[in-house]
Amino acid sequence: MIFIRYENWRSYIKQFPVTTLLIIANVAMFIVLALNGGSQDNMTLFRFGAVLKMEPYASETWRLATAMFLHSGFQHLLFNMFALFVFAPPMERILGSFKYAVLYLLSGLLGNGAALYLSEWGTLAVGASGAIYGVYGAYLFIAIFQRWALDQASRKTIMIILGIGIVQSFVITGISWSAHLGGLAAGFLLYAVLQRIRS
Repeated sequence: MIFIRYENWRSYIKQFPVTTLLIIANVAMFIVLALNGGSQDNMTLFRFGAVLKMEPYASETWRLATAMFLHSGFQHLLFNMFALFVFAPPMERILGSFKYAVLYLLSGLLGNGAALYLSEWGTLAVGASGAIYGVYGAYLFIAIFQRWALDQASRKTIMIILGIGIVQSFVITGISWSAHLGGLAAGFLLYAVLQRIRS
């Protein structure tokens, strides 16, 4: 099972520098939000870069990037950082840090782009979910086309996580199904390209 973490903190940071930096960036931005109005205050989230489907802000494409590092409430942050901490490191090892960073960031951008395009007017969106689902999308590609690269327990874990996650995306209010599915599709396709590029 590749998703069980055995490393101590020092080893984790050394082996997975991009994942470590992403976690630090998300936690740091959460603290910034907490000190400037609160992470569940929509105006604060908007000021710090949330995606908002309302003119003229819908055309501010830089928000697709900044929204990846914002979270609405501690539970939102906790769930996403747990997923990043546990499930992302093997992908950083598989692709290498640079290509993994490209996969993560582009998946997040495209996931937020899908959320912006498909959401209702007035919707405000934040979170790393699109990027994290991009990582899941890469694992899905491996599970389908490179089965030899994942043990059976890891393949089964990915399928269960995706099944539960997709159902929750449509059942639980406040979750952006479009960001999740957009990120998933982006990660699937990006991995297909990136794994062919020699480092």
